[in-house]
Amino acid sequence: MLPRVYLAGPDVFFPQPTLWAAGKKTICDRYGIAGVSPLDDVAEEPAEWAAFPFWRRIALRNEAHIRSCQGLIANLTPFRGPSADVGTVYEVGFARALGLTIFGYATTTEAFLPRTLRALGGEAKARQDGTWHDGDGLLVEQFGLFDNLMIEGGITGSGGVLITGNAGKWDDLSLFERCVQAAAERLGS
Repeated sequence: MLPRVYLAGPDVFFPQPTLWAAGKKTICDRYGIAGVSPLDDVAEEPAEWAAFPFWRRIALRNEAHIRSCQGLIANLTPFRGPSADVGTVYEVGFARALGLTIFGYATTTEAFLPRTLRALGGEAKARQDGTWHDGDGLLVEQFGLFDNLMIEGGITGSGGVLITGNAGKWDDLSLFERCVQAAAERLGS
């Protein structure tokens, strides 16, 4: 049986998300892993889920998909702000807690600090010790990492990899393919 890898990311918000997921699954197939989209049906979905509101069924399905996988590949390209999509980050943490191997990619190499400073719109100030603080005096994270330290820490701690590059904003799948290749090598397909 092929290793299963959950395909996390804000891709579900793209125009034609099912077609986008199919393209990613085709890349996974070439490397001998089974890509699992959040849009896929859940085999043997519990009957009681039908009574839940739609948003709750989505959350339960996504968690069920992640539990059925050996790894997760996350699109961590900044989404609607300086950081990765919050739902994707939740899924990364959920997968890490389950002991899955996590792979991430983003279509930018710009570090988290300059993206955050830009989002703060000039409200942040540097102090004499070199630290940055926002308009409320709260410390701005500045470890030189791609995103929040817990994202990169979770990926590294799981034995996975984070791949960044200056590719097209959303439609360049070359970085995703590099993650798939790394997942295939590490998950033993």
